[in-house]
Amino acid sequence: MKILVTGATGSVGRMVVDELLARGATDIRALTVDPARAALPDGVEVVRGFVGRPATLPAALAGVDRMYLAPHPATAHQACRLAAEAGVRLIVDMAGTKGDHWQAVEDGVEASGVPYVHLEPGEFMTNADIWASQIRAGDVVKDAYPDSVNAPIALEDIAAVAAHVLLADGHAGRSYELTGPEALTRRQRVEAIGRALGRPLTYVELTGDEASEHFTSIMGEYGDWYLEGQAQLAQHPQAAVSTVADLLGRPAMAYEEWARRHSDLFR
Repeated sequence: MKILVTGATGSVGRMVVDELLARGATDIRALTVDPARAALPDGVEVVRGFVGRPATLPAALAGVDRMYLAPHPATAHQACRLAAEAGVRLIVDMAGTKGDHWQAVEDGVEASGVPYVHLEPGEFMTNADIWASQIRAGDVVKDAYPDSVNAPIALEDIAAVAAHVLLADGHAGRSYELTGPEALTRRQRVEAIGRALGRPLTYVELTGDEASEHFTSIMGEYGDWYLEGQAQLAQHPQAAVSTVADLLGRPAMAYEEWARRHSDLFR
């Protein structure tokens, strides 16, 4: 069974390759824009291409049975149509909450007629890098909506689930919401990072124009959009779900454990 991993040097795709190898997969093709610099493991077939440039996909899709589709809404329909024409028999896509910006990925997959598994992760734990420069500089984190609640997920767990459903049968047609094991406020997440670093961090709440200016300086045009999302989570908290544990037979990574493993981000 030949498995194509698109976005194979991206933050999740690279981990999917490693997870597939760890689970015994022996016929992996990795799609990347620069094979010479990809530094992918021995035994992985590396091909040049990008899901955002569909003209590069036909050669990569030749002989492929199953595909991990990295999220690229603008070309999802075309990429999946090409996968169908190539005879791909399963697409595992990473999208997001149904109805949001990433819905175009799921729509493209389903329009192709290829059996699918939708992976719908919430916020990534790696989004804590929004606080990294402040934590490296001191013990105060200025941020907004300290009581907004969600259940961030580790990229490692997304990749593990992707590899699991790529290799196992019985998941076609399913949509899997993916979260971490616990719902936390933003203040609690900052405190967890402090514990992982061995020093207390103080959360200072920003409001109004000050909050808008802060997030615009970090995210540009997406700053106010991100703030709006946090306001919604303050009113409608996201609950944690057990999907990762149900599928993998082990707990999803806790936030503080993630912070310990990635403490260099904040040092």
